[in-house]
Amino acid sequence: MLKFSNQPHVASYYAATANDTTRHAPLADALSVDVCVIGAGLTGISTALNLAERGHSVAVLEASKVGWAASGRNGGQLIAGFACGIDAFANHMDDADVKRVWDMGLETLDIVKDRVAKHQIDCDLTFGYLTAANKPRHAAELRAARDDAAKRFGYDRLRYVERDAMPEYVQSSRYLGGLFDPDSGHLHPLNYTLGLARAAKDAGVKIFEDSCVTSIGKEDGRHLVETPKGRVRAQYVVLACNTYLGALAPQLTRKIMPVGTYVIATEALGHARAQALMPAGAALCDSRFVLDYFRPSPDGRILWGGKVSYSTFSPPNLAQAMRRDMLVTFPQLADVKIDYAWGGYVDITMNRAPHFGRLSPTVYFAQGFSGHGVNTTGLAGKLIAEAIDGQASRFDLFGKIRHRDFPGGALLRTPALVLAMAWYRLKDWI
Repeated sequence: MLKFSNQPHVASYYAATANDTTRHAPLADALSVDVCVIGAGLTGISTALNLAERGHSVAVLEASKVGWAASGRNGGQLIAGFACGIDAFANHMDDADVKRVWDMGLETLDIVKDRVAKHQIDCDLTFGYLTAANKPRHAAELRAARDDAAKRFGYDRLRYVERDAMPEYVQSSRYLGGLFDPDSGHLHPLNYTLGLARAAKDAGVKIFEDSCVTSIGKEDGRHLVETPKGRVRAQYVVLACNTYLGALAPQLTRKIMPVGTYVIATEALGHARAQALMPAGAALCDSRFVLDYFRPSPDGRILWGGKVSYSTFSPPNLAQAMRRDMLVTFPQLADVKIDYAWGGYVDITMNRAPHFGRLSPTVYFAQGFSGHGVNTTGLAGKLIAEAIDGQASRFDLFGKIRHRDFPGGALLRTPALVLAMAWYRLKDWI
């Protein structure tokens, strides 16, 4: 695992185009607040902002920089719902509660849209998302998903795009059709995270960077959260660390697995050429288990993601390997150079459902977004704030889902996952 304390933002397209250079001083003394949030990614910042708006005093402790990990490195895809699909919830709750979860999956998009508007966050928010079919069975599954959404939940916004209409979205012969969602979309994730941090600070949240938490204890009935140079006493603690939780809560670490995912940004193509490749400006992913995802940027680049690693080792010659994948879809970019290549870890659960809960009545956590974190983190922050304020019915719905430890223990769980993913890669080829 990469060292994660006192680090600058990774050299990415997002860091190069960040529109906020605000830095927050490390914690250097003792502080007392209502809530201490550990982690200044999208989950932690969203939680802090929601709590501050409800009148709580909040401190956020970040080991490196705001948005340093997945929140500031991801593909920027804004996807309705949850990575697991709605039937994962239906196995654990009744139809009425499943409908509540479905509605919250749509609410995640509204949260982002409302935050961007309210706080005037310049993050290139763009609507339109297409899931493309690689094989006939994928096309059938996408049509079934459209019909299921309409029949079960009355949601009729999804539209199936036939193969002959695909050039309106992507100039590639690779796909057989796709499911278009006008309400999902894409954004600049680092600028969105930094914008939320500005809003949180304006609301009174104290943010401390380069302040890695070394221990969490109790003193005089309150939590005592310690960093190398300071400490925070708080009535509540929120763990928003995802793959960097480590020894703070090993019982939670066993429920998630770090998965490396990678992104490249082409050189600027010019707006005309970029628009010709993706005329609708929508984000796109394909339908394989180990999928590609890509989108245009406002300055005329293609941002291409994929090439996951389940071993925690980055692929060799990352930029070249990713470029080869991109050319399968866009052979017309054979003359184009890659300006940026970077990666990071997302946290997946066994069933791909988000893992929200409490370690005690006053210690909350949210993790396991499984690749859908850009907007689902906003919901997590909102629900945790509701629960701390005594309105826990929505938060507790997620506690009905059983989350298993990854098998194999500390030594064998990564090799076991690598073998399992080899099987899914094989299925993608069949």
